[in-house]
Amino acid sequence: MPRKSTRLTFAVLATGAGVFAMLQSLIAPALPTVQHALHTSQSTATWVMTAYLLSASVFTPILGRIGDLIGKKRTLVAVLLVVLAGCLLAALAPNIGMLIVARVVQGVGGALFPLSFGIIRDEFAPSEVPGSISNLSAVIAAGGGVGIVAAGPIVSALDYRWLFWIPVAVVAATTLIALRYVPESPSRAEGRVSWLGAVLLSAWLVALLLPLSQAGTWGWGSARVLGLFAVAVVLFVLWLLAEARSRSPLIDLRVMRLPAVWTTNTVAFLFGAGMYALWSFLPAFVQTPSSAGYGFGASVTTSGLLMLPMLLAMFCSGILSGRLAPVVGAKALLTTGAALGAVALGFLALWHAAQWQIAVVAGVFGLGIGLAFASMANLIVGSVPPEQTGAATGMNANIRTIGGSIGAAVTSVLVTGRLQPSGLPYGSGYTHGFTLLAALCLAAALAALLVPVRRAGRATGTARATGEPSEAGRPTAVRG
Repeated sequence: MPRKSTRLTFAVLATGAGVFAMLQSLIAPALPTVQHALHTSQSTATWVMTAYLLSASVFTPILGRIGDLIGKKRTLVAVLLVVLAGCLLAALAPNIGMLIVARVVQGVGGALFPLSFGIIRDEFAPSEVPGSISNLSAVIAAGGGVGIVAAGPIVSALDYRWLFWIPVAVVAATTLIALRYVPESPSRAEGRVSWLGAVLLSAWLVALLLPLSQAGTWGWGSARVLGLFAVAVVLFVLWLLAEARSRSPLIDLRVMRLPAVWTTNTVAFLFGAGMYALWSFLPAFVQTPSSAGYGFGASVTTSGLLMLPMLLAMFCSGILSGRLAPVVGAKALLTTGAALGAVALGFLALWHAAQWQIAVVAGVFGLGIGLAFASMANLIVGSVPPEQTGAATGMNANIRTIGGSIGAAVTSVLVTGRLQPSGLPYGSGYTHGFTLLAALCLAAALAALLVPVRRAGRATGTARATGEPSEAGRPTAVRG
């Protein structure tokens, strides 16, 4: 039965997860300002983003699993306190080294996503779970958009340090409310944390994501990049072996093999590749001086405003997804969301000569993000046992991040592979990049068609949509 104050609980979860999502993108448009203010190089300043990415990738599934074991509220409050400390440290950082350390600390907040989904599943009535997860996904998706839109005005009106002072106040209030009003989840997983699995998972994620984020600086054919890729493959195999043999695995590979889970994770990988790459390169495109033969010479604030239709659309479609899911199914919404992303990027590859075209693309892609985010979360939550919610949703977020890193890295090669005498990319580089991202989103839509749909006669509610053997001996698939 649901407990009291579910609205307040949702508000706390949405605020925490939304702030973390905003922190992901808030600093990106301000990196040149940070570089100048802290007297550092561009290559060093990029570690402000890289450190955050690596930290979030490592801690998201690990702390999601810890929350499943020791209690989601306890872990949620601890994570909020760590994020608060990271934001405070970033706001006060006297040099780039301390700012990078602060971003590592902030990355721990990636665990807010799986913990929040798990608390909703534990505390809300079964009929409220899909809609609440859709609404929370809409907030998470919109949070990233808010970061892109708000960065310019905040830096212009105040200072880049206020990109962290504002979250300090919000996270502090959220932590106090969470400590007082969010109930502790009754559902606990049995076993312990597989520290060997945690170390190996952390190691292969770092070995994979580090060269992807630094390949532009180090060179794709450099010994460091190729060596780290080789190490990532070896560590990944070792991690699979360790998890398969563990009595208490960090990530239950049997759950990861469920049809509804692996197909949804495939969509997350492909769609994440298109989404994060677009977030990275569309602002750069519109900020390019028109003397390059494309672009509009927009300021950081103007480029953020051109992304505003994406922010509004993704929030609205995410909220709407919760109302549509019981009617058309999460699978249909996921397929539609990925397809809208492909349409938007295809349009962008062909037509990008006017600012209104950029705004239309942003809006259509935002509709796709809202539908896809909400559907992915509902499909994962509805497909795994309650005690696996944190680890499974954390891994889904990680897979989306890995896809985004690969998509951004490959797009960077296409965009910057040939430069004009001025040092700016050719317009054809962006065209090829947007075409690739459209193909990735189309592949995500096709992969979404593989997500299984549970037959109505076998539906037994969310609690049974866990992949447990049915009477016929086959795993139960989530209602799509």
